[in-house]
Amino acid sequence: MTLDLPRQHARTRRFSLGVPRSFTISPDGRRVVFLRSRDGSDPITCLWEFDVTAGAERLIADPGDATEALSPAEATRRERAREQSAGVTAYATDRALTKATYALSGRLWLADLAAPSAVELPATGPVVGPRPDPPGATVAYVSGGSLRVIGADGSGDRALATPEGPEVTYGLPEHVAAESMGRHRGFWWAPDGSRLLVARVDNAPVQRWYIANPAHPARPPAEIAYPAAGTRNADVSLWIVGLDGGRVAVDWDRAAFEYVTAVCWSGPEPLIAVQSRDQRTMRVLAVDPLTGTTRPRREDTDPYWVQIVPGVPALTESGRLVWTADLDDCRRLLLDDEPVTPPRLHVRQVLGVDGETVLFTASTEPTEIGLWTYAPSTGVTPFADAPGVHHGHRAGGTTVVVAQSLRHDGAQVTVHRDGRPAASITSHAEKPVLTPKVELLRMGDGELRTAVLFPTGHTPGSRRLPVLMDPYGGPAAQRVLAARNQYLVSQWFADRGFAVIVADGRGTPGRGPAWERAIYGDRAELALTDQVAALHAAAARHPDLDLDRVGIRGWSFGGFLAALAVLREPDVFHAAVAGAPVTDQRLYDTHWNERFLGHPDENPEAYDRSSLLADAKHLRRPLMLIHGLADDNVFAAHTLRLSSALTAAGRPHTVLPLPDATHMTPQEEIAENMLVLEAEFLEGALGADTHRKD
Repeated sequence: MTLDLPRQHARTRRFSLGVPRSFTISPDGRRVVFLRSRDGSDPITCLWEFDVTAGAERLIADPGDATEALSPAEATRRERAREQSAGVTAYATDRALTKATYALSGRLWLADLAAPSAVELPATGPVVGPRPDPPGATVAYVSGGSLRVIGADGSGDRALATPEGPEVTYGLPEHVAAESMGRHRGFWWAPDGSRLLVARVDNAPVQRWYIANPAHPARPPAEIAYPAAGTRNADVSLWIVGLDGGRVAVDWDRAAFEYVTAVCWSGPEPLIAVQSRDQRTMRVLAVDPLTGTTRPRREDTDPYWVQIVPGVPALTESGRLVWTADLDDCRRLLLDDEPVTPPRLHVRQVLGVDGETVLFTASTEPTEIGLWTYAPSTGVTPFADAPGVHHGHRAGGTTVVVAQSLRHDGAQVTVHRDGRPAASITSHAEKPVLTPKVELLRMGDGELRTAVLFPTGHTPGSRRLPVLMDPYGGPAAQRVLAARNQYLVSQWFADRGFAVIVADGRGTPGRGPAWERAIYGDRAELALTDQVAALHAAAARHPDLDLDRVGIRGWSFGGFLAALAVLREPDVFHAAVAGAPVTDQRLYDTHWNERFLGHPDENPEAYDRSSLLADAKHLRRPLMLIHGLADDNVFAAHTLRLSSALTAAGRPHTVLPLPDATHMTPQEEIAENMLVLEAEFLEGALGADTHRKD
């Protein structure tokens, strides 16, 4: 049987299997530990080590098979992290990179990287998020909401912090931290291993929602503490906990700054970044580890919101604060209060600090993400800025560079020593069965970054093509990037007979603070306006585009945008597939939606403008709604409420429920056939002449 893209895309978990990831570099720069499965369709991730000098790798830990028993806490961790594989999906090491810990089916394992060998430690299960202390003597982990420690030799397993009630956990992030802030940890070791900084989360104030499984009516509903916009958040406090169980509270104005966005403990004092509920003020505080008192290191304010940037705060070896700030309509890197990157170099993420050298990603062109360094001796220097999308890690003078490009499939991983390429780490990702042919353009007055794809072998002028808009189009994610694998699904739709357009409008990242903040108070109007502008500009450039047959598809914010398009612009968009759409903004979480729309009690009109239920009566185009019934991020209530409103208005539509599926839809059969069903729905709705050859 010939392998087609939907099957390959699902089997390879969107071509993520077999790709090296999660790199840790030894302090001397001579060894790199990483995760990778054995081939591009193997879902079992193994732990590996790469010898930089010899250019050789060796297997450290192989879980063996896919049979796993996940605790609810571990299943939640993977969902929040969008983890699609099994096996060793996360690990942590000591400072010298001699030991690594990981959890398998709730059991704690410790790998000796010198042997190499792995042994199970007699920890109290189910184990979540184990981390050794920097010296490598003790391992901390979470079990049953308690923070526990055990010696690296397997001795002394004990609880350091135990929940005072069923609503309390120690050492885990709350929902909005993991889902909307990007903070996936809840405890941090002191550099000397003498104590920990621990998050205590009390979910008692948070409202309860329930997810029932209609496919299994005998199962009780799952209870979820979900802080929808305008409701109360979890009560999050921080504690300094000693190995003897003694602890002191970290003291800051928690009423004014209820969000803990990031923690860094690489120097004598831990740093915490805290944010106000309205997200217009963020403070970096230094914590006295003996008393818990805090003192300010920095404060930032913004009339809209202060953006959370991954990787900060951090400290250089000399103690300078690594931070970012929005200055001159550009996100700039700061050392203490000094901007060290120039205007027009838009900083994306801080990836690490090696002595006084800071490794970060940044863009001068939003479709490309380069790898850069800053050091006092050399200033700002491009490390990897060839056309494409780059990521990296650095320690001990060694830099691991992960590069994607329009010129090759997937990611290429190279290891650089003293600034020069020394070796490559092999990717086992499968080669896609098709090769996207992408035209990257700047469309309209806003120079909207837009990708256009045609059927393979299409001859301009040979026939008119139905159009498929394929956006995400919202905050925190770009679709239009100079990376070939971004467009595999889009090319598959193109090869079925569509001209596919992918456009990033206002609100998407990469083009500066003003571009991101343009959508404040209304997440619908400008996002949709920009999709229409990109469509018309593409049609003006390519006369083969048939504007009488335009469809749109998307997932999550893209699903919202797809449904929005046929409801509010039916003369432009003639059919839509909306996957996991946020149809009622009041049903999404506090940190995410209040960032863009404010508090619903204070700005209800913003929520009304950005929701879809009132538009149901206007539907006159074919609309398919798809939703996972186990989705605990965008609840199925979004689709069900829109469907109910459409039915009440007498508007026919299609609903495709996905039993047992979460927001990731990880099941292979569902992921494969969902693409086919989407394509067939759009083809039928638009009268597309599929698979026709020129």
